Amino acid sequence: MPKKNDAPQYNFVEAAKEVATIKGISFETVIAALKEAATRAYIKTLEGGENADDAEVVCEIDEETGKITIGQYKNVMEDDDITDDYLEISVEDANDYEKENNPKSKVKYKAGDKILIKADQELTTKSMALAIKNLFRQKANEYERIALYDIYKDHIGELITGTVEKADERSVSVNIGRTVVELGRKEMIGNEFFRIGDPIKVYIQEVRSTTVDPSKPVKGPQIQITRASEGFLKRLFEEEIHEIYDGTVIIKGIAREAGVRSKVAVYSANDDVDPTGACIGQGGSRIQKVVAQLGNGGDKEKIDIINWTKNPGAYIVEALRPATVIGVALNGENEEGKPSATAIVKDGSLSLAIGRRGANVRLACRLTGYSIDVKEEAVAAELGIEYVAADILKEQAAAEKKVAEREEYLRKTQEEAAARAAAYVAPTPAAEATKEVELPPEAINPAAAALEADRAARAAEAKAAEEAKLAEEAKAVAVEEEKPAPAAKPTAVVTTTTISDLEKELEAAKEKKAQPKPKKPRKITEEEVKREAAPTATPIAPAAEVMPIYTAEELEEIEKEEAMADIDNLDDDVDYEDYDEYYDSDK
Repeated sequence: MPKKNDAPQYNFVEAAKEVATIKGISFETVIAALKEAATRAYIKTLEGGENADDAEVVCEIDEETGKITIGQYKNVMEDDDITDDYLEISVEDANDYEKENNPKSKVKYKAGDKILIKADQELTTKSMALAIKNLFRQKANEYERIALYDIYKDHIGELITGTVEKADERSVSVNIGRTVVELGRKEMIGNEFFRIGDPIKVYIQEVRSTTVDPSKPVKGPQIQITRASEGFLKRLFEEEIHEIYDGTVIIKGIAREAGVRSKVAVYSANDDVDPTGACIGQGGSRIQKVVAQLGNGGDKEKIDIINWTKNPGAYIVEALRPATVIGVALNGENEEGKPSATAIVKDGSLSLAIGRRGANVRLACRLTGYSIDVKEEAVAAELGIEYVAADILKEQAAAEKKVAEREEYLRKTQEEAAARAAAYVAPTPAAEATKEVELPPEAINPAAAALEADRAARAAEAKAAEEAKLAEEAKAVAVEEEKPAPAAKPTAVVTTTTISDLEKELEAAKEKKAQPKPKKPRKITEEEVKREAAPTATPIAPAAEVMPIYTAEELEEIEKEEAMADIDNLDDDVDYEDYDEYYDSDK
């Protein structure tokens, strides 16, 4: 059966854990807060007067049984040396206290020792218990604020989803999980509105630590949330466009007027990826998802996606979109020390370039860092403003990008060479004696290795240019081959042999072929001679009369056809290779 003290033990431990869960702090922190509250409450009950804060009070809590022990340490002194009974005790009183509370103890106190005088729980007043309760609540709230600050300070610049708990015309109270934060009207997008229970995305802009002012009530950490900042829009882009999330497309700058218009400058180091196309999506599908989360008011916020470039003139041309800029003149610094420029637009496009209430040109100035003055083409001609055409600015920007990429490649090559040289480990004397080690070029001379890398890069560029040139030549040759070839000219054959000589040689070859070759007589064996000489045993019957297959006229025709066939076949037996030399064009 469980012991009688098991119930208080279970209640105390469970209650402490429940408080830790509600406040979002650890169980050890709850025990520490309870110890501090009990210590401060006991000091108040001691009534030490001016020396109350000098009392050395301790509180011990058994986490298993829930037993609380509170006491005060006093200095053991001789009777004649005692000056303050609140902090000191005589040797005799100390030993009497030890014998009364610990009969089996053999401790003997002497002057200079310290003794723990425990509080009598039976004499604990209701006011002391109430003081412990209030002080514990105060310390628990303080630890909770510290825990909230430690949690949310690591989430500055992040997008979180909360729930609306209260909404009115001035602000919205948002529960972000561990606390409730107020979202003011200035931090909202345009004229958007929310109802209780609506999910809402907010951006944690700042978290301030708790400041304790004795004249004011203690407040928790100041967590500032917003939906109208550039950071909120940037996080939405990262959520909806995976090329931005994985770093393929980089957001270089954002200028925003919440609920009106925003400009986002994007860049991609990968030439195969169009940064603006990746953000807009097919048919504007991606950018529409972002715009749909920018408030539920009547006026939707417009977003301009532009290409970022280092060239300031080309950047200004892009920043003033949707207006078409035909040229830019950079004017240096103005009176305020800020760089200024003049953008030239077509006649009749001034209002589009300036935008509604000046929002377009104002955002372009914030995005580029230039003070931009917009002029129409006719006005610029009257004022004699010299400017660089937009097409030339774009070509300059493309050339500068190639140079920057080449410099970045060289820088990385030099860093890799330096890293290899630094990572090289010199061989030990024993290794040098047994094996000749060849140092890498970058270890011998890092500068020479970097120069060699530069040469290799130049050679690679020259090779690429040569291959492009050969490809163009091959293409031109292919085009020429596709054209119809001209008719071939007849080739004249010159020979020194006459036709009559050739005819005579052919006739001689035919006669030679027609002459029958003499056949060698077959040798007759002795058996054949004997067989012919022997008399036949039986008389041979006369041959029967056979009916001819062909008539005499048909046989005569067949013989004529065979004779003509033999004459035609004479040419097949002639070796024409003997006469090839007469058709040789060189003779």
